[in-house]
Parts: sequence; structure tokens; C-alpha cells
Amino acid sequence: MSRIAFYPGSFDPITNGHLDVVRHSVSLCDRLVVAIGVHPGKKPLFSTEERLKMLEDVCGPIAAQAGCVLEATTFDDLSVAAARKHGATIMIRGLRDGTDLDYEMQLAGMNEAMAPEVHTVFLPASPMVRPITATLVRQIAGMGGDVSAFVPPQVAAQLKAKFAS
Repeated sequence: MSRIAFYPGSFDPITNGHLDVVRHSVSLCDRLVVAIGVHPGKKPLFSTEERLKMLEDVCGPIAAQAGCVLEATTFDDLSVAAARKHGATIMIRGLRDGTDLDYEMQLAGMNEAMAPEVHTVFLPASPMVRPITATLVRQIAGMGGDVSAFVPPQVAAQLKAKFAS
């Protein structure tokens, strides 16, 4: 029986913090489904297609090196329902600080009530990536700042191009 993990997020853009979670996740499962939540009311900086490509480009090699299959996909329903559709029994959630923990504990409790077979696994962020958020990365890049310490090189290039136009 293969272990399937589901890692949901907006990934707009993917950051070094997300990669930290992926690096830890691939050792816990045989298949990692990294899923972009698509919600009509939100206006992301990058299109769904751009984000899927970024996920495949930067997470694919990490998963391959660990012998884990990576699947980048989207979902537009509850993350726990999407995890279930993919056959996942592990829901991956990254934690930066105590504020994240409080919120994530509430989500985990609700998810467990809806899908008791999907177990939430919290992965603490490595110290160097704890302050990174996609929101701050977008703000810094939008104001012409250097985000190369916070995102993979190809993502930094895409942010620079996005804000140059």
C-alpha cells in the first residue's frame, strides 16, 4: 500500500518555505500531491497554469531525488475532500510559529471530523525560512526589492518579469 500525502496551498508564488515543507514531506510518502486551491473570489498574481509549472519545475527534482512521485494539481473544494479524492491519508501542513499552530489545529480538528482517515501532519519550518510568506514576497517584489533569498531562482526571475510589465 502506497502512502499518499496531500499538501494544499495557494503557492502564489512558491517560496523557499514551501520547498522546505516539500523536502520534509517526500520522506514521509511514496506520492506527494501538491495542490493549488483555486477560488473564484481570489485574484492571484500568477495564473493557475504558471503556478502548476513552477511547482513541477522546483518540486519535481526534490521528489525525484527522494524516490517520491510528485503530482501538481488544483482543487476547488474543501482540501480534505480533495485529499480524499486523491487517495491521500496524510494532510501536510507547514508551521512557522505559534499563530500558525493555533489556526492549523482548528483546521485539523474540523478535517478529522469530516475525514477521520486523513491524518494531519504538521511540519515545523526550518529556522531560515520561518519569516517567509508568499504575501511578503509579492509585496517586496512589487516594490522592486530583491526576493532571491526567499524564492527559488526561477521564481525570482518570474516575479521580476511579472512586475516589469
